[in-house]
Amino acid sequence: MSTIRPRRSALYMPGSNARALEKAREIAADVLILDLEDAVAPDAKATAREQVCAAVKAGGYGRRELVIRVNGTGTPWFTEDLAAATEAKPQAILIPKVSAPETLHEVGGLLNGLWADPAIAIWAMIETPLAILDVERIARAARDPVTRLSCFVMGTNDLAKETRARFVPGRPPMLPWLTSALLAARAHGIDILDGVYNDIKDEAGFLAECEQGRDLGFDGRTLIHPSQVAVANAVFAPDEAELTKARAVIAAFDLPENAGKGAIQLDGRMVELLHAEMARRTVALADAIAA
Repeated sequence: MSTIRPRRSALYMPGSNARALEKAREIAADVLILDLEDAVAPDAKATAREQVCAAVKAGGYGRRELVIRVNGTGTPWFTEDLAAATEAKPQAILIPKVSAPETLHEVGGLLNGLWADPAIAIWAMIETPLAILDVERIARAARDPVTRLSCFVMGTNDLAKETRARFVPGRPPMLPWLTSALLAARAHGIDILDGVYNDIKDEAGFLAECEQGRDLGFDGRTLIHPSQVAVANAVFAPDEAELTKARAVIAAFDLPENAGKGAIQLDGRMVELLHAEMARRTVALADAIAA
C-alpha cells in the first residue's frame, strides 16, 4: 500500500495577513493552504506573494503540509505567483478554476520550464460548471506525470455562485457534483477534499456536513477558521470502534487456516478479501495520523 498522508483538515490562511501565517505554525491542521487568490485584495497581491513565499522558505510548520494557492492562469498575477511558489518549494501548488485538463498540462509545462523541484505536486480547484461537466478528463490528467496532479479541492462557494444553487442542509443541489468529482478522483488515483462551511458559529451544521463528506468518501475538508480544525480532524479519522473492527478482519485473514481464502465468516458475517484491504487502509491511516 502506498504511503498515506492524512489530509483531514486543510485550512485556508490569507497570504496578506503576516500574523495569521505566523500563528498557523501552531494550528493542528494537516494541511495549510496559504492563499494568494480569493482571500487577498488586488492591491495586496504582491505583498501576499512575498509574505507567503518567505514563510514557506523559513519553515517551522512541522509535519503540516504546505500548499500555496496561486491566482488563476488567466489573471495578471499568475506568472509571478507560479515562479515565486516554485522557488519557495511548498509540498503543492493549488491552481484555481481548473475547467479543462489542458490547463494542467499548460501548468506542468511551465513548471518544467522553471526547473521546479519534482517533489512539488499540483492540486486543482474544481469550482466551475465546466469543471464538473469535464471532471473525469481533468482527473485523468493525473496519469500524465507532467501535470503532477495529486489532489482535487472542491470549490463549493464558486459552484454555488455560478449555478445559483442554494446552501441547504444535506446539500441536495450539490450532491451530484460532489459525487461526480469524487468518482473521477478515485478512478484516477488522486485525493479529494470537500468544500468549505461558511457559518463558523453553526457547529452542529458543520459537524453534520463533515460526517456527510466522510461518508461520501472524501479524504478531508477545507476550512476557513481554526475553530473548525478539531472537528474535521476527529470526523475524518477512524474511531476506536472502526479500528477494532479493522484489526479483527486483518487478524482473521492472517490466520494460517484462512490462507488463500477469498471469503471467510467472521462474527456471523461474510467477509471478503476486499474488506481486508479496506481494513488495512483504515489501520494505515490511523498509524499515519498517530505519527
